[in-house]
Amino acid sequence: MRVHIRHAKVIDSQSDLNGKPVNIELEIHSKKDTRLKGGFNIAASKENKPSIIVDGKEVYNGKDIFISPGWIDVFADYREPGFEQKETITTGLAAAASGGFTDVLLAPNTNLPVTNKSAIQYLLQKAKGSIVNLHPHGAISQNIEGKEIAEMLDMRANGAIAFTDGWKPLQSADLMLKALEYVKAFDGTLLQIPVDTALSAGGLMHEGELSTVLGMTGIPALAETLILQRDIELLRYTGSKLHVCGVSTAASVALIRRAKAEGLRISCSVTPYHLALTDKALQGYSSLYKVSPPLRGEADRQALIAGLDDGTIDCITSHHRPHEWDAKAKEFEYAADGMAVQESTFNILWDTLKAKIGIEKLINALTINPRKIFGLHPNTINKENMAGITIFTTNDSYTLTENNKKSMGCNNPFFK
Repeated sequence: MRVHIRHAKVIDSQSDLNGKPVNIELEIHSKKDTRLKGGFNIAASKENKPSIIVDGKEVYNGKDIFISPGWIDVFADYREPGFEQKETITTGLAAAASGGFTDVLLAPNTNLPVTNKSAIQYLLQKAKGSIVNLHPHGAISQNIEGKEIAEMLDMRANGAIAFTDGWKPLQSADLMLKALEYVKAFDGTLLQIPVDTALSAGGLMHEGELSTVLGMTGIPALAETLILQRDIELLRYTGSKLHVCGVSTAASVALIRRAKAEGLRISCSVTPYHLALTDKALQGYSSLYKVSPPLRGEADRQALIAGLDDGTIDCITSHHRPHEWDAKAKEFEYAADGMAVQESTFNILWDTLKAKIGIEKLINALTINPRKIFGLHPNTINKENMAGITIFTTNDSYTLTENNKKSMGCNNPFFK
């Protein structure tokens, strides 16, 4: 298959071609074999119209085409093995490709959890042949029980990209300290969703005026910031590396901003739905909006946007957590947490942020920043490198529905 891309604007702040329109000719032999075929040059005229031609047939002709290094999702959950009724590796990677992602960092909360090299090897083997690169997170603790350190060095040697207990964040300060010291020996990174489970126990939504009006038990912002403050202190003590995943409060953004100014090796990510929505989405009691961490207030949402804009927040994570229909179609109290929004991530981001954050900064949060944090190849766009790219437009429309989605998950409130 020969693909000609005409007048595509490069979005890659590490490339000499950044901001320039280019013409590219590719030859695609397989999902993993795409070759540059000599046709790579600066677009000669501003009058050239953006287009994509496949084997001589024009398949797209629109207002713009952008090309960037492949997008990275730093935390997604494909549920296999053990929860294949929710998502499999195959359907999850298809959803990632549909959403523009070339690389996915996978949560370890499977059944059995990803706590040894065999589990890492299983996931990598299942992902072989996919157009999307899978990078498993290994668990920090044995069986994700928060009691004893897992075989992190062995998992690292077999392909684990970082370490986290995922949806069951470490509550033990002693174990967190040991884990930070352990990964420092091989310059590894811990990833933590900051939630104090004692303070959040029984909570259904953000604690505030609206939770009182709706009569639902609230989860205070303190449940996030208390664990985050603890982890920052432990990070300061050890000099290790920590990525805070799914930041949701203004206070957390402020804490991370100060920690970065101090020079601590801390990074963080935010979900598209925390940037787009607030707790007001729960006024209809729809469990589609029940997530962890919960949707917060408008002041928190604005702080998250400001943090992304000023660089305090480094990257975007989908927190893709798919569920079957009946996991959500029950009383709010008993419904499962999470949204399956990997296919919608960029659409949500662009609709929410296009008037507030420049496209280059937004793409950096999907590409360059996560690659640096997790040690992936920079994948800079140049005449010698066309591997792992994402091609996208901001001036066309596409409607994601229950009928055309790739994910098995039914819990996407952004479906039309």
